[in-house]
Amino acid sequence: MRVELLTPDPDTEPRHWVRHDQAFAMMLGPGSIEWGSKRSALEKFGYAAGDLALCHRHEGEWVGLMNVRHLQLGISDAALMATSDGAYGEVELHPSRKFADPRLSALVAAARAEMVAGFPSGRLFMDSVEQAMAVTLVEGHAVRHRPVQIYRGGLGSARLRRIRELVHAKMGDDLSLDEMAQSIGLSTAHFARMFRKSTGETPHQFVLRQRIERAKAMLRVPDVRVLDVAVACGFTTQQHFAQVFRDVCGVSPTKYRQDFLDSKVICASETHSEDMLRL
Repeated sequence: MRVELLTPDPDTEPRHWVRHDQAFAMMLGPGSIEWGSKRSALEKFGYAAGDLALCHRHEGEWVGLMNVRHLQLGISDAALMATSDGAYGEVELHPSRKFADPRLSALVAAARAEMVAGFPSGRLFMDSVEQAMAVTLVEGHAVRHRPVQIYRGGLGSARLRRIRELVHAKMGDDLSLDEMAQSIGLSTAHFARMFRKSTGETPHQFVLRQRIERAKAMLRVPDVRVLDVAVACGFTTQQHFAQVFRDVCGVSPTKYRQDFLDSKVICASETHSEDMLRL
């Protein structure tokens, strides 16, 4: 998924934009943009913060004066097609100069926060956000609409075992949603739905939990550096690891280790006291 922050452009000369992926934008403040299917017929649209615009992909857009800061996101064909498991071939969306969608806005906000932080959560997180955006766009804006299929039963035990093995084998790598889906022969959207049906978690939540569990085991070893734990468990920085660990466990990695070591000392002391009493 492509994510770009665009600032107001003082150049009033209209430009023709043709996009190779499906692009939409979320406005980050009040302002206006001139849009049109022709250079000679631009129409000015006023926006408030949070308003969305879905671009016309195949014909492109003539864009004139832009005086609003906005975030532009590109959704791949693969993500859009996966929402219908390829039933439509290329998915066509209705362009819309201005609309509101709380779910889509929340997903854009998540992508923006990840971008500002330097994409610390890795490919799997952004893949998951892109897939959720694709589902939302197809449900609300597809020219040829089909409700998202509901799958019953979830993944079988063999497929779940294969996913667990893949996650543990690539714990330190930047694992993608597509790689997980391909490992068991499913499309990304089908895999994501079936996985959540089976586990109650999204693939990203599952991988994050596995990383934290491995980190907890490594932190119980006194001499292992926290930085080495972070890298081994697939976190790009020690700071991001500490933040996620604290969010999940309620304490910092260092505090978790200290609490564990203190509990071992207390346990050893109590055992020693019991042995002395027996004597």
